[in-house]
Amino acid sequence: MSELVTGEAVALELRPARLPSRALAVLLDLVAAMAVYVAVTIVLVTSTASLDEAAQTALSIATFVLVLVGGPIAVETVSHGRSLGKLACGLRVVRDDGGPIRFRHALVRGLIGVIEILMTFGIVACIASFVSARGRRLGDVFAGTLVVRERIPVTRTGFVPPPPPWLAGRFSGLDLSAVPDGLWLAVRQYLTRMQQLDPQVGWSMAERLASDLAERTGAPVPQGVPPAAYLAAVVQERQAREARRAFGSDTGRAAMPAAVPATNDRAVSPEARGGTPAAYGPPVGAHEVVSEPSAEERPAKSPTGSAGDRPGTGFVPPA
Repeated sequence: MSELVTGEAVALELRPARLPSRALAVLLDLVAAMAVYVAVTIVLVTSTASLDEAAQTALSIATFVLVLVGGPIAVETVSHGRSLGKLACGLRVVRDDGGPIRFRHALVRGLIGVIEILMTFGIVACIASFVSARGRRLGDVFAGTLVVRERIPVTRTGFVPPPPPWLAGRFSGLDLSAVPDGLWLAVRQYLTRMQQLDPQVGWSMAERLASDLAERTGAPVPQGVPPAAYLAAVVQERQAREARRAFGSDTGRAAMPAAVPATNDRAVSPEARGGTPAAYGPPVGAHEVVSEPSAEERPAKSPTGSAGDRPGTGFVPPA
């Protein structure tokens, strides 16, 4: 994956196209362009048979330039980087910042492509794409573009599970500035695929990721918190901070998933730690004792009537 940063400081994870897929796309584009060029040449030869040799040569050169040079430039400009061959191979030409290309980008790519593809039979383009770290040819380097893959297989387990409700807001004061993007990506991949892992392997992987994350944040993992639940809670805290930073504090709070009532109030036992890491549970000793309010804290009864005289509205007045 290649991380590109847009003008809005948003990091994009794109997969650059490599030499085999790009060569196939260029071959399909050349076949289509040559077919159009042959058809146009036949029509011109039959319609301009009465002209002299100089005029026919000028028309042939103009047809070659318009079809084999101007055609790909026009197609890439109109389709925003999706030519016929790239569309068939699932590729697209984008700018270095991930945005769609414009006429100047397509013009530079097309003009340099005449030299490195048509005149050298693609040898220069293949060498440049093979040497480049992101598979770019000379036209991409001078135009500031990149060919990326659009069709990337998406797994079904792409949803990051939310943390348990009893961990909501517990890591609001955690310092996440020293956590690298590679570790965040590893944590997200684990959370989305932990249901597919063996329980013992998944638990050991969660412990390793949790220890790495705790080392980067400078705060140890709370006692009794399962490592998978700890990872999910920290990822949710990071997402909430990014939402507040991007859209404001109110939107950031609304972006946090609503807490659902806990259906299991038992503590996590050592035997449960060998089970599926996705089965979150409250930490050891995290039982909440709900005491009944005293007589002074109970709300006074309304003098107008009792609760049995009228239907309940669900509203409880403050003490």
